[in-house]
Amino acid sequence: MASTVTRPGYGQLLRTRGAWTFLLPGFAARQPFAMLTLSIVLLVQHTTGSYGVAGAAAAVTGVSMALFAPYSGRLADRYGQRTVLLPGVLVHAAAGLTLTFLALADAPLWALFLAAVPTGASVPQVGPMVRARWAVKLKDSPLMSTAAAFESVTDELTFVLGPLLATALCTSVDPAAGLVTEAALTLVGGLLFAAQKSTQPVVGGSGGADGSGGEHARVEHVSALRVPGVRVLVVVFLGIGSVFGGMQVSLAAFTESIGEPGLNGVLYGVFAAGNMISGLACGAIAWKVAPQQRLLVGYTALALTASALWAAHSVLVLAGLGLLVGMCIAPAIVTGYTLVEGLVPAGARTEAFTWLTGAVALGQAAAVTVAGQLEDRFRDGAGFLVPMGGTVLALAVLVALRSRLATRSHGRTVARGVGHRAPATVD
Repeated sequence: MASTVTRPGYGQLLRTRGAWTFLLPGFAARQPFAMLTLSIVLLVQHTTGSYGVAGAAAAVTGVSMALFAPYSGRLADRYGQRTVLLPGVLVHAAAGLTLTFLALADAPLWALFLAAVPTGASVPQVGPMVRARWAVKLKDSPLMSTAAAFESVTDELTFVLGPLLATALCTSVDPAAGLVTEAALTLVGGLLFAAQKSTQPVVGGSGGADGSGGEHARVEHVSALRVPGVRVLVVVFLGIGSVFGGMQVSLAAFTESIGEPGLNGVLYGVFAAGNMISGLACGAIAWKVAPQQRLLVGYTALALTASALWAAHSVLVLAGLGLLVGMCIAPAIVTGYTLVEGLVPAGARTEAFTWLTGAVALGQAAAVTVAGQLEDRFRDGAGFLVPMGGTVLALAVLVALRSRLATRSHGRTVARGVGHRAPATVD
């Protein structure tokens, strides 16, 4: 249950000195992330006529991003965010435009897959980078939980606007307009974010990203994946990715089957709006319940609501269920990122965040592939079985391994020499 005790809120968070210098360009730079998968699905489905092929092409992009995102985060922790972003956005824009050209030219599937690899690998990890900047600004502050909620809301706002924009561009302008716009926004937004040098975490031998001394410098390059709790959260976020991917393909197939493809962005926007609303609530409440228990309860609710999607056969029912599913996702995401603050030392934090975003991308990629095949073969909402399966399996892992999410003082949760850290205020 929530406490009535007053806690630092969004107003105080947004008055943090220097915050707006990275928030605004960060929002612009992460917007394309919400457009990429859906833009690929809509373009490739238009040129091939198959949701299975479209889902497979989008899945290659997602898998590539999931595999390379943690490496990108590790490089950002070690060499600085600007050093990683500048070449990354250039490569991503070029790869996205190449994929667009190949799809329009009816290139063979292997060529689309080949172009999808660098497109996904070069997706700029702006969300984790923004979170890492908050962690530096708010070290050991009770505002960190509010910042985690705020970032979840920001992510979901992009997932309200992104699908709407991608759908409108692909259905009303040109099937390729979504990917072209995504590439342009990535380039402009990424360069603007990279230009904000004053707020990026400090790197180098004199101190870690948290501004501490040489002790962190000796341990900052050890992988965050060695922390047992991070591995559990990766599985949890894989399940969340299965919801995103399954919803994207299945909603597109459903709206096309009823002759209203333009409703796809609206329905996905309702789903994302539910996520955004509950994310706002999470950041405004002072919780008495430990984050581990909140994650378990919230994820159970997510699995239950996601399991009902396959039975929906009308726009209104699907919109209502989508809203509920979205409202269950945000608490899981917010709590997961909050737990990272207590599990991982600052020198590996960007990498830890990218493991979670990469897990979402990998789960989404797998879900897009499987849901596309199910829709091609069975139709009638068969793709909605994917979110149910993904969340139920992840819930089983969470229940079995929930003890690994417990945070202990003096850095004892950080396994095998990752390093000691001061106890952080997690919740």
